[in-house]
Amino acid sequence: MPPAKILPGWAIATIVGVGVLLLASIAATIWMFLNNWVRDLTATAPAVGTTIIAPEESKAALALPSLAEGTDEHAATAYLAAQPTAYWLTPEIDPVGEVGARMENLLNEARTQGKPLAIVVYGLPERDCSAGLSAGGLDDAAYDEWTRIIGDALRAAPDIQKTVVLEPDSLALAPECGNVAQRTEQLRDAIARLASTNTWIYVDGGHSTWLPAARMAELINGLGMNGVIRGFATNVSNYNDTALEFDYAHQLSGLTGGLNAVIDTSRNGAGSNGEWCNPPGRLIGAPGGLIHRLVSTTSSPYVPPGESDGTCNGGPVAGAWWPQAAVELTRNVTLP
Repeated sequence: MPPAKILPGWAIATIVGVGVLLLASIAATIWMFLNNWVRDLTATAPAVGTTIIAPEESKAALALPSLAEGTDEHAATAYLAAQPTAYWLTPEIDPVGEVGARMENLLNEARTQGKPLAIVVYGLPERDCSAGLSAGGLDDAAYDEWTRIIGDALRAAPDIQKTVVLEPDSLALAPECGNVAQRTEQLRDAIARLASTNTWIYVDGGHSTWLPAARMAELINGLGMNGVIRGFATNVSNYNDTALEFDYAHQLSGLTGGLNAVIDTSRNGAGSNGEWCNPPGRLIGAPGGLIHRLVSTTSSPYVPPGESDGTCNGGPVAGAWWPQAAVELTRNVTLP
């Protein structure tokens, strides 16, 4: 029998080194898996008592320095700037090259305030094909990049509860615009880019006086993402009474496998008069954090009250701060 060969010292050291690296890599992979599993397990969904941040970048907060102290406009704007509300991400204000920095700032504010963050993502190609007052959006390639950047920021903050209202009106408008198949594909891809730990996505759910619940359910179920999203958002930028929206959300939840819902209560304190564009005589609604236990429906202000719906009923362009509207909407509260 030939004598056993003894490996040289450098070879033994190499094998040991590779083994150590391999074990370290396996340990790191196991740790990452366990860490992500714990994060997923402990992520908290929006529920009763959830109060989101009051963004420092809100239109109300940014408009405040330009208003004279002691005026009704200043008082109303100051009050609304302090209220928890969602931040609307639009490519007009936060384009591809700047949206990442915006998201970083918002997430830092959430950590500082110790509260969840809520954003509305609103930049879909050819959005608002009907009224046109909020027309615009990105082309397909830019939208993919824009939502990827937003998704990367969400993914980098698993410690923060993040609510995402994805493209209001997009599904409810699709039959009228004749682009259901296109919208379905666009939204499905956007959901995939935005989904991450502790990120709770709500797609468009229309509202109680728009499409019937059965038709709206077809559009939501058609996304094929009910196992990924948290639910749907109703009454966004609208004025319908909360009780009507709760009933509608209950119907829609039953038709979508029990999806949850958020209801925009920002401007529905006086209900709707049938108009959607800057209707007169409206009031701010209930603060966020209420919940309807049957469908786990949370009410929250998703449109900062005081922003214009568009150039109608005396308002400025869509999304612009309108101090006179802020005064009218806050008639039902005690201002500072």
